[in-house]
Amino acid sequence: MIGVTTLGQFIIEKQADFPYAKGELSRLLRDIGIAAKIVNREINKAGLADILGESGIVNVQGETQKKLDVYANEQFISALSSGGECCLVASEENEEVVLLNKEVSKNAKYVVAIDPLDGSSNIDVNVAVGTTFSIYRRKSKEGPGVLEDILQKGTEQVAAGYIIYGSSTMLVYTTGKGVNGFTLDPSIGEFCLSHPEMRIPERGSIYSINEGNYVHFPEGVKKYIKYCQVEDAATSRPYTSRYIGSMVADLHRNLIKGGIYIYPSTASAPNGKLRLVYECNPLAFIIEQAGGRATNGYERILDMEVTEIHQRAAIFIGSTTMVLEAEEMMREYSPIAIA
Repeated sequence: MIGVTTLGQFIIEKQADFPYAKGELSRLLRDIGIAAKIVNREINKAGLADILGESGIVNVQGETQKKLDVYANEQFISALSSGGECCLVASEENEEVVLLNKEVSKNAKYVVAIDPLDGSSNIDVNVAVGTTFSIYRRKSKEGPGVLEDILQKGTEQVAAGYIIYGSSTMLVYTTGKGVNGFTLDPSIGEFCLSHPEMRIPERGSIYSINEGNYVHFPEGVKKYIKYCQVEDAATSRPYTSRYIGSMVADLHRNLIKGGIYIYPSTASAPNGKLRLVYECNPLAFIIEQAGGRATNGYERILDMEVTEIHQRAAIFIGSTTMVLEAEEMMREYSPIAIA
């Protein structure tokens, strides 16, 4: 293990990047890392323990929660509550914001938005799933925290990341100073730096979209899909279609290999379907820091106004050249911006 940098060591070394902080952000990131290890342990036992299948609870999105959704949500909220650096959590699994232990967190400077388990329906079939999170400095000066503390533009994020639970478990995060990836070494129980200074290729050869919804897509998206399928040596087309159904897994692959992920608006979801606060914003922050691009087809994701914690958005995210090509199709064939 000589020469290996753990997540904890790396965070401490980078504390100097935040002169206004006194170690709180570092401790908060470590709390998230600890919860990720606990969730990873349960996911790896999924075929042996009674944690597969549905919980019988319907969340605010109208989706039936999986047992592991509930478990992951509890673990991350518990870790953030006991750590004392976060006063408020906005989670996909809770209709309202969750105010944390007032005695422990009354002086906390940060709020967290989180999707505890993205793509959880894939667990039953042993496919990669993930966690996404955003960290903001609170706006309120004192007390337990208020809703407005979390309703901030993506540009205000001080840190964001995702954990992917797959053939290996990785934590990838940014604090606005580039992107670094850490792989969990189960032999020592530590996340170790494995992917320093991650950069997404300017152009890739993969497009990720649920083509089963093709007939419901805007005309610009349909044109872009056809463009992806036409042979052209200069742009390495035709592109390869790859869609896992877990946004974190699709984004992680495209971050490493290059590509574009699209979840557009449809007639039934005119503003898009993914959640802006705890899915689109953290992943947009990461991809931009890795040299990529993230928009809703017309507007930069990180510049979008946030009005509610479960706000929906469309997203075009990935290699810069590919996203720009898709945006051009949207402007030409679907010129009316998303409301």
